[in-house]
Amino acid sequence: MAKNKKDLGTVYSTADGTMCPQCGNPVAACNCKQNEDIPKGDGIVRLSRETKGRKGKGVTVIQGVPLAQDELKPLAKKLKQKCGTGGTLKNRTIEIQGDHRETLFKELSRLGFKVKQSGG
Repeated sequence: MAKNKKDLGTVYSTADGTMCPQCGNPVAACNCKQNEDIPKGDGIVRLSRETKGRKGKGVTVIQGVPLAQDELKPLAKKLKQKCGTGGTLKNRTIEIQGDHRETLFKELSRLGFKVKQSGG
């Protein structure tokens, strides 16, 4: 039987614990990009509305999305299309132009995220 090309090798070691599938090192000593991208947090996506520094124009801010950086960009695009407006991705924070908290709350919940509204 031919070996699978995606053979991950050691997944768990009793001495080191969980092993990184990319570099083969223990997760605590991993230096590859895969584990650096996802920030450690409480797993709750927070929605808020801000106007500070935007000349009175309001934006909906989405923080704490537990995804890697390369997965945030398509999510931001999908959310902007859902709201029919523009926005940006800055420092792992998605900003959507306008007040779309209700729409984004429903969409993010539908996608399986635990969502809370923060602020007023």
